[in-house]
Amino acid sequence: MAEDAAPMAAASEEHIAPAPRVSVQAFCENVDTAAAVQAAGEDRRMAKAHLRIQMGGMAAAVEAYQSAPTPNVIILESEGRGDEILSALDQLANSCDAGTRVVVIGSMNDVTLYRELVKRGVSDYMISPVDVLQVVRAICGLYSAPDAKPVGRIIAVVGAKGGVGASTVAHNIAFSIARDLSLDAVVTDLDLAFGTAGLDFNQDPPQGIAEAVFSPDRVDTAFVDRLLAKCTDHLNLLAAPATLDRVYDFGAEAFESIFDSLRATVPCVVLDVPHQWTGWTKQTLVGADDVLIVAAPDLANLRNTKNMYDFLKTARPNDRLPRYCLNQVGVPKRPEIKAADFAKALEREPMAIIPFEPQLFGAAANNGQMIAEISASHKTAEMFRALACDLTGRAEPSKQKSGLQTLIEKILG
Repeated sequence: MAEDAAPMAAASEEHIAPAPRVSVQAFCENVDTAAAVQAAGEDRRMAKAHLRIQMGGMAAAVEAYQSAPTPNVIILESEGRGDEILSALDQLANSCDAGTRVVVIGSMNDVTLYRELVKRGVSDYMISPVDVLQVVRAICGLYSAPDAKPVGRIIAVVGAKGGVGASTVAHNIAFSIARDLSLDAVVTDLDLAFGTAGLDFNQDPPQGIAEAVFSPDRVDTAFVDRLLAKCTDHLNLLAAPATLDRVYDFGAEAFESIFDSLRATVPCVVLDVPHQWTGWTKQTLVGADDVLIVAAPDLANLRNTKNMYDFLKTARPNDRLPRYCLNQVGVPKRPEIKAADFAKALEREPMAIIPFEPQLFGAAANNGQMIAEISASHKTAEMFRALACDLTGRAEPSKQKSGLQTLIEKILG
């Protein structure tokens, strides 16, 4: 577990925008560099990019493009000296198409060389050895404007089994992100046939996510914005129709344009993912910035959580590990698997253990309210606040003290 801590911490701090549909060709000299570039091409943020790798470095690139068009991005590795790199770039410039961006990987940490590379239009220069995230950041960063707004974080919440309360957890986390952290957020109900977000937030919008997913050619930020229903000052809802007048079968990338539009305009997007395993739900979980699995304390939930956890850990090697929480814990007379057994199987503690409180949750559901609206000081509301802080990487507001508060405490203490 300790060995996962470093990459997890780095991934949690890093927020890299996904690359668009671009062609990338790398010309490497070192096999370790080629391996890093290959691994970068398998990162979820590079899913839309088409990557090819060749050995031979700059000389191979100069030869390749004498009779072929250049791709959107060329990655060039050179273990030579600065003058050798510049000479190869000058040769390549004669056949490089307008709009092609060039990233150079070299062994020299030389400011003069860097300035000369910039003069020749090189987009980025990396010093070898490079790691996977450096390559991902370099390619994705080419298509992120310096003055652009930060890319919105996508948090996917999914149940390990049907009926475990994953939707309730997702909605309360989104509410806490908006209310307690004052962060603009959108909760997106992806269960088009049976979604409950509209009921939970006491909303009945005439339009929602169905209009977007069935009209992919119309999807852009303005179109998606018109489909949002306002829940609070900082929280909007992209509701599911929850009707059975059509069949909701989708391709693996059916929701991608919707998520991209939301990312571009909203700091935080909470996805309420239904418990099913299809191409699009798999793609949604793999493509999210953070994944929270909600499980009840029984054997089927433990098995499913373990399966989902292992799959996502492998499919997202450069991201923070998926997390899980236990819900509906302490049902009277029901045999339950202990939290310690979950932690042992997953080699990871649950983020939260939410007790079974039917009166509290029942009242909130029937009133179309969140737990914090029923009882803001309740320990369960505090759990949702802690989950919101952890998943967004924000400190809890209650722990953020002004200098004046600190001074007063010292005086009184």
